[in-house]
Amino acid sequence: MNKLHYSLAEIPPVLLAFLALLLLFQGTWIFQDARKRGRFPWLWGLWGMISVPGPLLIYWLVVIRTDRNRHGKK
Repeated sequence: MNKLHYSLAEIPPVLLAFLALLLLFQGTWIFQDARKRGRFPWLWGLWGMISVPGPLLIYWLVVIRTDRNRHGKK
């Protein structure tokens, strides 16, 4: 098998647990921040639990930066 592809059995359980906690933390933080800003919290929160760090970066660009620019903080 190609060394670039791994089966789930080859990945250490500690790494899987760390990844699960990271996804849960990221999704929860994005959800809470989007709820505070009134910006589709369920959409952002669920998307934040799918991958790391893509949703967080896009959330920062789309929501946080536009809110800062709208309120005069650059």
